[in-house]
Amino acid sequence: MTVTNTYMAAVAVAVALAGAPGVAQAVTPAQAPGVAHAHHRISEPASSTAGAVRVVAPGERVRAGAGVELWLTEEGKHWSTMEHQFRSVVDGNIDLRSPGIGLMAETVGDRCFLSGIHVTGHRSVRVVVDTSDGAVTASVVRLPGAPGWGVWYADVPLHEDLTVDGVTLYDKRGKEIASLTPSRP
Repeated sequence: MTVTNTYMAAVAVAVALAGAPGVAQAVTPAQAPGVAHAHHRISEPASSTAGAVRVVAPGERVRAGAGVELWLTEEGKHWSTMEHQFRSVVDGNIDLRSPGIGLMAETVGDRCFLSGIHVTGHRSVRVVVDTSDGAVTASVVRLPGAPGWGVWYADVPLHEDLTVDGVTLYDKRGKEIASLTPSRP
């Protein structure tokens, strides 16, 4: 499988999941509400804090791996692949009343950047992504207070046999809160 085919496979996973509740969908910056209020402070990667929840200020940029920056606003998740991307948490496409987790997979150079929005009333959570290379504990960021949602991210080496088999959200005691298994064509 060529890199182009691998990219298309990653896009196919994201597109296949686009109809599932809580799954990320990107829009252009012009469609993103509230982006003008973002700060531009950049935080270092949280690779040593994988599995820990990190509280970030609205607009605080986080180096999320694979050369991607992400930041949160009250309106949703923003990230820097291609043109700046946005996933709203206020447009009605994500049910903030019940637990859930989303998944996006994007090719960035020789890496696969994985991310999503999670919805939970818990402030302390852990996200694990199951890949063909094994389980990966993701990093988690959220806004201060109790917004009811946060963002997880991880990146893994890209290769032609890579599959993302699922993502699971756990509470601080290790109890499963939500999970998502990508559909296969």
